[in-house]
Amino acid sequence: MRILMVCLGNICRSPMAEGLLRDKVKKHGLDWVVVSAGTESYHVGEPPHPLSQKVCLAHGIDISAQRANKFTADDFDEYDKIYAMAADVYREIQQIGGKAADMSKVDYFLNELYADPSSQHRIKKNESVPDPYYGNEEGYITAYQLIDKTCDAIIARYKKENYV
Repeated sequence: MRILMVCLGNICRSPMAEGLLRDKVKKHGLDWVVVSAGTESYHVGEPPHPLSQKVCLAHGIDISAQRANKFTADDFDEYDKIYAMAADVYREIQQIGGKAADMSKVDYFLNELYADPSSQHRIKKNESVPDPYYGNEEGYITAYQLIDKTCDAIIARYKKENYV
């Protein structure tokens, strides 16, 4: 399975999600590809925000080698699942994809947290992971905790569905 995590600038939420899910994928022995991108090009080529790196590293996950990438329409062909970290990101993914956007591959990241892994029942709350960019370290910790729980839910759901 190929998964793409998407936020605005690809330096806060989506790199944390990439690092966390990659770590969990490795620990579960899954053959998945996990990467991240941003809908905006503000930070292309830059490493994750220092506080994103700090919070991840405090949990044993080093994301310092990641570099910000820009989401493109071609990503619809490259990935099986595309997760939007927020409502504005979801809309921008659709806009970037244009008429060829396969929105069946796109979901709000946090919808996985509210899904029941034991059934096909999908709860769609379409909530956003709070953007910690303009805040302090506490905001990054809060985002990390939400992302961590959601990555566990993704592993539980798709490992069960034999995406190995």
